[in-house]
Amino acid sequence: MSELFMGNVGEGSRVMPPLTVVRGNRVKIGRNVVVMNNSLFMAAGGITIEDDVMVAANVQLISNNHDLYDHQILTCKPVRLKRNCWIGAGATILPGITVGENSVVAAGAVVTKDVEDNTVVGGNPAKLIKQI
Repeated sequence: MSELFMGNVGEGSRVMPPLTVVRGNRVKIGRNVVVMNNSLFMAAGGITIEDDVMVAANVQLISNNHDLYDHQILTCKPVRLKRNCWIGAGATILPGITVGENSVVAAGAVVTKDVEDNTVVGGNPAKLIKQI
């Protein structure tokens, strides 16, 4: 794991294989993070996972995309998962998104806008379910 992420993994973190990572050197994982199996990290734009985050199985963290008109051009925007958030199984986090501290993204959600701190979002596109 240390080799895959170029040493950018905090103490006590666990990543369960299999895992697909593109540009692992652009991923930073904090302390006490859990990433479950079958996750996909498209990290050309950078992915930061802060301390105490839980990422369930089959989650996609996507920090890059292709230009609408010239598909050869890669567009990149960082993804940030703030402290103590929980990303539910099968959720997709799109480029440029920040998921707020202590927030929950429901299983299967597609997150197209930033998630505020202390909230629960779900659906496609993800919408506010409640504040916590």
